[in-house]
Amino acid sequence: MGRFKPLMDYNDKTFLQNIITNLSTICEQIIVVTGFNSEELKKETLKTVNEEDGSISKKLLFVKNENFEKGMFTSLQKGISRTKKTDWVLYHFVDQPGLPVEFYTDFVGQIDNAHNWIQPSYDNHSGHPVLLRKDLFDPILQADENSNLRELNKMPVVKRKKWECYYKKVLQDIDTPEDYQRSIDPFF
Repeated sequence: MGRFKPLMDYNDKTFLQNIITNLSTICEQIIVVTGFNSEELKKETLKTVNEEDGSISKKLLFVKNENFEKGMFTSLQKGISRTKKTDWVLYHFVDQPGLPVEFYTDFVGQIDNAHNWIQPSYDNHSGHPVLLRKDLFDPILQADENSNLRELNKMPVVKRKKWECYYKKVLQDIDTPEDYQRSIDPFF
């Protein structure tokens, strides 16, 4: 991107602030796993979140992933290792700031006892974020740090539910300046 993505502007907030604000409506705790620019991210996020709604910051836990250069899976492992007693984790990427708050309510409404992995889909294309039930926490923590969600999804313990939804932004993946321009275009 050429810029620090979590703190880029999206609809008058940062990427991360958009996500945190929305997650705060459904989550008791929000674990923000940091890596590069960890202190700046924490400082700026707390500042902007407190300006908006100070009660949200009470839900935040910042955890630094010292192995962030090894990939996103190590960040998932770090976050899972810091969860309190919870039945579900919503694993969210920072490059999806455009999901509306209604998505999150609809998404957690998909939780059932028959599945331990719930993934949204749009037009038959799998998207993110992903809901993971607690029986997947140990397999995630025990997996090789070079693993990924695709590999995890192949494990026999996974009982996956694909939720076909009407939220196109579950496919959002802002990795380039062109992606960013498309994401702020009202016709996206």
